[in-house]
Amino acid sequence: GATYGKPTNMGVAELKFQRSLRSKAEERVGSKCGSLRVLNSYWVTQDSTYKYYEVIMVDPQHKAIRRDPRINWIINPVHKRRELRGLTAAGRSNRGIGKGHKHNQTIGGSRRAAWKRNNTTKLRRYR
Repeated sequence: GATYGKPTNMGVAELKFQRSLRSKAEERVGSKCGSLRVLNSYWVTQDSTYKYYEVIMVDPQHKAIRRDPRINWIINPVHKRRELRGLTAAGRSNRGIGKGHKHNQTIGGSRRAAWKRNNTTKLRRYR
């Protein structure tokens, strides 16, 4: 949108941040505590200005975590910076990933993958 003729901080009308404040909170605490992995988060309270979330973080170097088969999946390198890649519960909900009829538009991994699959003409080589 055009931003000329407007005050500096006015921005483009009706453009909203597309992810939740919860996912932004996970991202912030994940960057502050780089050696920990973000597991999940939940709403705690809010006032007229802020929303407060508690973010559950896991230390992948801790022996109790490494020995526990229920949680030691998170020590694998593939789970680094989960919050930045939309792999936590908040991130998945923002990406539209889930089960059931409300999530039909993301069957196949993402909206883009679903769109591409539905809009690609598949033709056999010898026809």
